[in-house]
Amino acid sequence: MVLWVFGYGSLIWKAGFHHDDRLVGFIKDYRRVFYQGSTDHRGTPDYPGRTVTIEPLQGDVCWGVAYKVSGDENIKAALEHLEVREKQYDVKAYLDFFTDPTSTTPTISGVMVYIASPDKKLNENYLGPASLVEMANQIVNAKGPSGPNRDYLFHLEEALLRLGCKNDKHVMDLANEVRRIISEEKQKLIASS
Repeated sequence: MVLWVFGYGSLIWKAGFHHDDRLVGFIKDYRRVFYQGSTDHRGTPDYPGRTVTIEPLQGDVCWGVAYKVSGDENIKAALEHLEVREKQYDVKAYLDFFTDPTSTTPTISGVMVYIASPDKKLNENYLGPASLVEMANQIVNAKGPSGPNRDYLFHLEEALLRLGCKNDKHVMDLANEVRRIISEEKQKLIASS
């Protein structure tokens, strides 16, 4: 028995479960967005952080990593880990995963993906779209048990660059805006001291 899991957020750099293989690739017709609230990892119920989910967008691609987990015990352990870690993500989808941008045939069919839906009845932590400045300010100020929200964003940016994915405009623009806000705050501190 084999399970494939697609990671497009923190799973890219930190799986947290035993896997036999790791492939870099993408899913089609989805884009990565910082629309999910995190009240248990990168924020709190009083001040949620922002983490990524994916949303359908015809013609777009979302790069990430697919992990192959083999054997009943390893699959059971991986699913137990993921059900806790991804508990704020209310949808599990099984999608096609590609490694070759020119191919029309998926490398793997039925890769499991956790998605935070925009349905507020099922997903109370969905934050949705906001301006770049609003999202960046929230990320700068949020922190939770897993650390500052900004670290999550910067780890994701770094992980995507390591995969060779330089064209995720949403992530790159948000990271640059967070850096701008942090730099501005440092300048204000220096000026006031």
